Amino acid sequence: MEQIARILIVVGILLIVAGVIIYFAGNKMEWIGHLPGDIRIIKENVKIFIPITTMVLASVVLSLLIYLIRKLF
Repeated sequence: MEQIARILIVVGILLIVAGVIIYFAGNKMEWIGHLPGDIRIIKENVKIFIPITTMVLASVVLSLLIYLIRKLF
């Protein structure tokens, strides 16, 4: 039970840090969602956005975080 509590504390701290970074970075993080490989189709009445590269990058970052958390505990 202590191990689950530690993991929740670490995840909570990571979420707080990420929130503070996003809050203070503001418009400086506009590149997220506009990476090469993200598909944007804009027509007269239709907007389609498929963030392939952004999702791959997010997956790699989350996988690394989970790997590091598992190695620490």
